[in-house]
Amino acid sequence: MARKNLYKNLHWYNFIGADATMTQSHQLHLVLGDQLSFELASLQNLNPEHATVLLVEVMEEASHVPHHPQKIALIFSAMRHFAEALRERGVRVQYVTLDDAQNTGSVPGELRRWQALLNAEQLHITECGDWRLEQSIKDGGLPIQWYADTRFLCSRDEFAAWAHGKKQLRMEFFYREMRRKSRLLLNGDGTPVGGAWNFDAENRKALPKGVAAPYPMRFSADAITRDVLTLVAERFASHYGSLDTFDYPVTQADAQALWEYFLDFGLAGFGDYQDAMATDEPFLFHARISAALNIGLLDLRQICSDVESAYWSGRVALNAAEGFIRQLIGWREYVRGVYWLKMPDYASGNLFGNSRPLPEFYWTGETKMNCMSQAIGQSLKHAYAHHIQRLMVTGNFALLAGIVPEQICEWYLAIYMDAFDWVELPNTLGMVMHADGGYLGSKPYCASGQYIKRMSDYCRGCAYKVTESTTDDACPFNALYWHFLMRHSDQLRRNQRMGMIYKNLDRMAEAKQQALWERGEHLLARLDAGEAL
Repeated sequence: MARKNLYKNLHWYNFIGADATMTQSHQLHLVLGDQLSFELASLQNLNPEHATVLLVEVMEEASHVPHHPQKIALIFSAMRHFAEALRERGVRVQYVTLDDAQNTGSVPGELRRWQALLNAEQLHITECGDWRLEQSIKDGGLPIQWYADTRFLCSRDEFAAWAHGKKQLRMEFFYREMRRKSRLLLNGDGTPVGGAWNFDAENRKALPKGVAAPYPMRFSADAITRDVLTLVAERFASHYGSLDTFDYPVTQADAQALWEYFLDFGLAGFGDYQDAMATDEPFLFHARISAALNIGLLDLRQICSDVESAYWSGRVALNAAEGFIRQLIGWREYVRGVYWLKMPDYASGNLFGNSRPLPEFYWTGETKMNCMSQAIGQSLKHAYAHHIQRLMVTGNFALLAGIVPEQICEWYLAIYMDAFDWVELPNTLGMVMHADGGYLGSKPYCASGQYIKRMSDYCRGCAYKVTESTTDDACPFNALYWHFLMRHSDQLRRNQRMGMIYKNLDRMAEAKQQALWERGEHLLARLDAGEAL
């Protein structure tokens, strides 16, 4: 239902400050911090005379992992702005701040408290983005009507039906189904525009000299956001990450402005350079809308429609439009489907039996590896890194070093502004760590330092030499890459997509293999001793 219809004729209601101890039967509508959309399924057909919308800031959700302070600030500020927007539309809102003396500290606790206070006959809740939270709510035994999250193109049930009977899933085939369903970038006969479904091969250019990325759009903090920043600084001082650079949109209007800025100045370059990395350039041609989209400030279908329109009007090339749409209705929808299909067992996957703890430098950025220092440093500063920095730098290192999947998953969930369990866990455990045995992706995304050299300028300013593999000053990625392949040979040789890699290993002189193994062992021993490489 359109927003204008949802709130039609509600302008004369004024429930701000309404008495919480109501006696008549009532409907309670919960809105979580990642559900800040007027189109949320559980808000449709809301009767303002007999309903209250509840939003809660709770310590359990802010600290079950040490979330980046900017992430907490974004969610709390966006929640407070959304509550005000609802009130302006005549909707009764109860908002529980983190410092409310009566705050129980958890979502289930607040639901029980407000059901009793409002004498709520029924609770209305849209599906959560976290299995842990949804299960804890269900375990509370409250009278809840659940709603499918229609912000996504593919429902949980629809994905389960698509996956039924398949031993392995592949994003590409799911993506084609979503293209057909959405009719995006299709010819009249249902064939893909350009003659192919996927132009990923045209999305892999490094950034040439002289190509300048658009200046990132920034947003100043208003009074609500300033209050939140003060609160977060006081209550979450022990969490890793800086608050000083917070400049994210916290309202739908500002998120829309950010999106339109990207359409005008970033999307055209995204097609060629979405995989590129550059020193001290954290954003390049990326939209930075993932956090706003994931918490509900932007609409998936409208974004995709805008991108398609940009292609049809000649503003951007097909590799840009298709590449951007693929990230949204391909990977984003796909990993959500895998998450809800396989949880909770999925979270315990550890195919390679990794036991090495996450190095401390992931939380500080203090390492001589320039690529890691750049990717981690900007993550701590901005709560942001783009997908290749996450997959092929910090993720690649964790894979090669044999880090415990649970620990690297927690790091990604904590550090990144856009990380919620449904999207972070499959991306990290499945795509980064290949810990699910190849269910989500067909092979490990592992690479030596040569990939990083090809896609970035990081190696130029590094203490290590990317052209060396076994010397003391050799790039750690090189020896760790071959060490990973050797130690997991029994598991990976059977993978057809790894065949060429193992042929290269087999052709390598035995002395070279031994030197790589010893260098890898030395690097891993340093990690085990708590050293930063």
